[in-house]
Amino acid sequence: MAFDEHLQDWRESALRVEQSVAKAVIGQRDTVRLINVALFARGHVLLEGGVGVGKTTVLRAFSRAIGGDFGRVEGTIDMMPGDLVYHTYVDAEGKPRIDPGPLLRHGERLTTFFFNEINRARPQVQSLLLRAMAERSVSAFDREYRFPHMIVFADRNKVEREETFELASAARDRFLFELSMPTPSDPDVRRALVFDPVFHDVDTLLEQVTPGVVRWEELNSIGADIQRSVSASATIERYVLDIWQATENPQHFDIALDNVDMQRLILVGASPRGMSAMLRAARVIAWLAGRSHLIPEDIHAVLLPALGHRVFFTPIYELRRQELAEALIAQIMAKVAVP
Repeated sequence: MAFDEHLQDWRESALRVEQSVAKAVIGQRDTVRLINVALFARGHVLLEGGVGVGKTTVLRAFSRAIGGDFGRVEGTIDMMPGDLVYHTYVDAEGKPRIDPGPLLRHGERLTTFFFNEINRARPQVQSLLLRAMAERSVSAFDREYRFPHMIVFADRNKVEREETFELASAARDRFLFELSMPTPSDPDVRRALVFDPVFHDVDTLLEQVTPGVVRWEELNSIGADIQRSVSASATIERYVLDIWQATENPQHFDIALDNVDMQRLILVGASPRGMSAMLRAARVIAWLAGRSHLIPEDIHAVLLPALGHRVFFTPIYELRRQELAEALIAQIMAKVAVP
């Protein structure tokens, strides 16, 4: 079954978004593709990476390509929930003033919201953000403010551990993807980033990104159309359910990891919301490839970013989370029978 003309036009626009962002961001092709998938799957993203790898640049590039407004806030130890909603100050005449905070400032035009170093913010702040992510609304000043087009991107500082608050499992489960944004390893990319002056001026660099490649006001409706238009066969459905079971009981599929007691590894497997999110992302992968049906490779493309942070290990293994999550997902792909 082929896509209708409307969906095909949007697919071409989505691919142009990637091409446009690639003018400002080099060495992060996989990250750019998965952020694009998240935009059309309408899911939030948790980014991880060292300082200065370009997380803000890639988000600003996407914001320029899709239009709408870009908001940003820095997580700090003294931040309070109200700081997301309003800003208080004394004006030039010495009078107290209250202005809308970063969540409210742009109104319904808010499309991309970046919470930098989310684990520096207290759990109360994280909880307010979670509600905004889940409901795309907050209550303030005796009314409800809605941001129906907002996608939240959060960055977690993994280098410094002092004065940080680890995200609770419920918080992590709200993110469609958890993406690692590594320092580029390709010698030519590293040389360009250091020696090419074009990469030293971010504002000028972002001007190379074509503005408004897609209509941000229609992203929700086109995302829903994608989900309705990409089908899953009975064999794919069984495969996905087997993957779900493997996250809960890996021994059933003869999955073993080196130096790990598999009976003591899993605390909680992937949630129903997590599996649903993975399927949403896989359907977008298929759509970008021009297919109206899912194949196993679509599942594999999003398995680690969609489920790696949704499988929770017992405390003895949680400190090795990243290593074990990657190894477990790799074993699931290798051991669960592929249709």
